[in-house]
Amino acid sequence: MIHTLPWYIAGPLMGLVVPALLLLGNKQFGISANLRHICAACFPAGISFFQYDWKKERWNLLFVAGILLGAALVSQHEPILPAAFSTPRGIALLGLGGFLVGFGTRYAGGCTSGHSIMGLSTLQWPSLVATIMFMVGGVLMVNFLLPLMM
Repeated sequence: MIHTLPWYIAGPLMGLVVPALLLLGNKQFGISANLRHICAACFPAGISFFQYDWKKERWNLLFVAGILLGAALVSQHEPILPAAFSTPRGIALLGLGGFLVGFGTRYAGGCTSGHSIMGLSTLQWPSLVATIMFMVGGVLMVNFLLPLMM
């Protein structure tokens, strides 16, 4: 049986990620950059954006693999998605939402975890603005737009 960690353990552990990364000399943390790392590993020739030493960021790829593994383990015991998202319309909404989130992370220069965890802890003004906008967008979506779509 899988149990989640209580907030008073999980929160401090997440908070310790930033000092650990700073001590290790890495100032970037987030999920969205991994798409670039994967593309650099798979399609290195011809596109200058993907020509860099992606192997230095292997730890970040392991981080994402851990997230996927954790989701797979939890989904064996509890459904991850509400039943409404298992319909063709729900799957289309998830696909569109995924595309918009992916576009938004590149446009904003990082994802929610990168801005909200790493950016705020290093006192970056753009990360504060981005985090506020993430929260406002999430509240509007869940309370106003999602009920109209379902």
